[in-house]
Amino acid sequence: MPLKNTTQKKKVSDDDIAKIVEAARMAPSSYGIQPCRVIAVSNQELKEKMVPVAWNQKIVAECSHVLIFAAWDKYTSERVHNIFDYTTDQRGTPRGSAFGSHTEAIANSQIEMTDEEALQDTSRQACIAFAMAIAQAAELKIDNTPMGGFTNSEMDELLSLNEKGLKSVYMLALGYRQTEGDWLVDLKKVRTPTEEFLIEMK
Repeated sequence: MPLKNTTQKKKVSDDDIAKIVEAARMAPSSYGIQPCRVIAVSNQELKEKMVPVAWNQKIVAECSHVLIFAAWDKYTSERVHNIFDYTTDQRGTPRGSAFGSHTEAIANSQIEMTDEEALQDTSRQACIAFAMAIAQAAELKIDNTPMGGFTNSEMDELLSLNEKGLKSVYMLALGYRQTEGDWLVDLKKVRTPTEEFLIEMK
């Protein structure tokens, strides 16, 4: 459900935002490393500052909340081993045994990536969480607009993401549409026909 002609009068509840964020948090990721974070922005002044960074798309200021999905800028030994140790601690199993005898080999496969390779990988992982958030918002009947149209470096600076070792990847505007004046509201949703979209190999 795309978000069009939003109004600030009806806000998405904190409870629903928590459900959307939880869907993203519970998303699968490679080796369970979860190399992404979600930044939830509801502050009106900050949303307005984000508009020029988002190529003057007014929806950023007009919506209830904006979620920014940010990926790790690199893999480090500390980052990878911290999540593996957290996993084993939560499961009550010995540290270093997250993946049995393969734990260190898996850790090294991530750590040895170049920064460019790592960012490509972490961005793909963020995309999975992004999709889960979109699906959860739709399930809650909260209109949303996935956005990739923004200047990443400027968004990183505005939100101080570089200091956190993060790079912005996607944005998700959340809110409730105003049906009045929305030229799309009564139009049929159109997607590629199933017979073209699906390639079956039986």
